[in-house]
Amino acid sequence: MGFGRPHSARSTLSEINVTPLVDVMLVLLIIFMVSAPLLQQGIDVKLPKVSADNLSIDDQNHWTVSISAKGDLRLNQEKIEGPELIKKLQKKRNPQVFIQADKDAPYGVVASVMGKLRQAKINRIGLVTEPEQ
Repeated sequence: MGFGRPHSARSTLSEINVTPLVDVMLVLLIIFMVSAPLLQQGIDVKLPKVSADNLSIDDQNHWTVSISAKGDLRLNQEKIEGPELIKKLQKKRNPQVFIQADKDAPYGVVASVMGKLRQAKINRIGLVTEPEQ
């Protein structure tokens, strides 16, 4: 004579234990919260403020050259040196190049980059600025 469930009938556990699932989700949340700020790449460029009209941009064939306040060069967020810059840009046919120079960048570096672009027969050059308020 037994009380409770009979030994011969097996029943399945119909409840799901969600504690491990919650633990895993919290760990993933913490990992993403810590790693998200680290994923932002590039250099901090403080653009000069100028009042000018917007330019039309050819999305398929444009490149951005960033110049930091220290004079470091980046081509579409990839660190690059001066000679490599011209070699990469000459591979494209008639590229549109935007120079995004920090307002505290040495004028000589900006002028040098523009000169190299002109020597490479790149005629579509624009300067990126912020709108004046």
